[in-house]
Amino acid sequence: MIATEPKASIKGGEFLIKETQASQVFIPEEFTEEQLMIAATCREFLEREVWPRLNEIDNAKSPELISSLMDKAGELGLLGTSVPEEYGGFGTNFNTSMLVAETTGAGHSFSVAQSAHTGIGTLPIVYYGNDDQKAKYLPKLATGEFKAAYCLTEPDSGSDANSGKTKAILTEDGKHYVLNGQKMWITNGGFADVYIVFAKIEEGGKTDKNLSAFIVERTYEGITMNEPEHKMGIKGSDTRQIFFNDVKVPVGNLLSERENGFKIAVNILNIGRIKLGIAAVGGSKEVINDAVRYANERKQFKTAIANFGAIKHKIAEMAIKVYASETASYRAGQNIDDLIEDLKSKGTDDAQAKLKALEQFAIECAIMKVHGSEVLDYVVDEGVQIYGGMGYSADAPMDRAYRDARINRIFEGTNEINRMLIVDMLLKRAMKGELDLMTPAMAVAKEIMSIPDFSTDEEEGVFIAEKKVLRNLKKAALMIAGAAVQKFMMTLSDEQEILMNVADMAIEIYAAESILLRVEKLIGIKGEEAVTLQTQMALVYLHESVEKVNNAGRAAVTSFAEGDELRGMLMGLKRFTKIEPMNLKNARRQIADAIIAENRYIF
Repeated sequence: MIATEPKASIKGGEFLIKETQASQVFIPEEFTEEQLMIAATCREFLEREVWPRLNEIDNAKSPELISSLMDKAGELGLLGTSVPEEYGGFGTNFNTSMLVAETTGAGHSFSVAQSAHTGIGTLPIVYYGNDDQKAKYLPKLATGEFKAAYCLTEPDSGSDANSGKTKAILTEDGKHYVLNGQKMWITNGGFADVYIVFAKIEEGGKTDKNLSAFIVERTYEGITMNEPEHKMGIKGSDTRQIFFNDVKVPVGNLLSERENGFKIAVNILNIGRIKLGIAAVGGSKEVINDAVRYANERKQFKTAIANFGAIKHKIAEMAIKVYASETASYRAGQNIDDLIEDLKSKGTDDAQAKLKALEQFAIECAIMKVHGSEVLDYVVDEGVQIYGGMGYSADAPMDRAYRDARINRIFEGTNEINRMLIVDMLLKRAMKGELDLMTPAMAVAKEIMSIPDFSTDEEEGVFIAEKKVLRNLKKAALMIAGAAVQKFMMTLSDEQEILMNVADMAIEIYAAESILLRVEKLIGIKGEEAVTLQTQMALVYLHESVEKVNNAGRAAVTSFAEGDELRGMLMGLKRFTKIEPMNLKNARRQIADAIIAENRYIF
């Protein structure tokens, strides 16, 4: 029996070196009635106000329609879930705000506008604003009286956000900063009342190394903008270039401290990443609903296409990937909540506790951004395929779903950047002594030179063999990461392909472990018979993860090892990526049959 540590003692990235117990994870089945009612309100809003008007939203010539929908969402309280109660919001915990993001994630362009407002637009003031700034802006942001936008990206500064050229110069009387610069890809730019603008302060001919952040009101003179951008998807989302020409911003609107802007941007993006991942889950579920309904209605060879094995395979795979992404997202969200409460109990104020918790689980936030967005892309692609020719028609729902999904792999830092961040953060924490990656990595290096352990497991409980598989997958990731660090040392950051291979291994391990833990916890609550389908989903996902970890590991190893080292590591990789075969086809068919019978995503 492995002793269970307090939930708040779990550290970000630690999943690679420690075994998590099912009792330590939150699963969606544990949401309270109140939380589910909030989700129901969000869905009813989409059904009543958004879905019937999707074409109108996409074809709108001005931002007035989206802005009016934001007003209605504000009246229902959907814009204030993360705003503290003393400022007119609901002050819900992090996982509740995640549930809102998931449910509204099926709202296409509206969900982009809403998430930009409630997330990157509002949260900088929630977490970094002083008392006066919070009192002035948060009540109006919570109701939607003020709409928010986030101005970070510039024509020459995207992934390298700190290279922005927008300048802020203090006036001689010391009362204002004068802003000059250009921002692009600004969501809600055309109708926002409040902009969070990042710029470098220039003083005495010298420019700060790091960004500062400012709260800029639309009414300030000198703000101009281009017409809305024409985009591949999310056409109803108002996206603009915004120009700041000698805009005078009161010194009291400097957000946090001078040169703290880059840190603000990074921490707010951590939130945006995991929220985007769970929003993609919400979008994915709705695509599955449409695809299943169509598969049940579409007849070929005198039968519904849902009866064909190839279609069942697609439906099952879509559902399994979504189930895994949902599971891992809420696992991470609860880890954040637990740490927030632990820090607050020790005297940390609310905003600081949230920032520290989000920073601690920044690795998991990046993992879920990548996983969720790529699952959504997979789901919409298969959705088009299930619809066949109609999937390519703009009269069917897959056209919009397919185009709108593509931005998510670029939003909130590209998936390539996020993959490299995952490994970079893991290694930096190891170097600081926050995560002991080297001890287990060295143990794995010794193990691959020893005789394999063929002993029979004597543990009791569920998923004994599968947990051993997971432990071995972690060994594979540690083996390759450790060898890459030894090989390249300080130049590892230049080996981006290898970093992305290691990140892919970590992503799959986190998702596979999450789904196993969810099902194990469900078995403890409901019994094995009641969760047969969920068990099949966990097993199928694990088998696929083993293959993905093996492929990513092989790609990494063959990129830097040669001769005996290469042969030894490939032998170790083969040992660590073994799993007993099972009939995956039958498992998928059982999952698909249950979904097809209910004519919707059922998990």
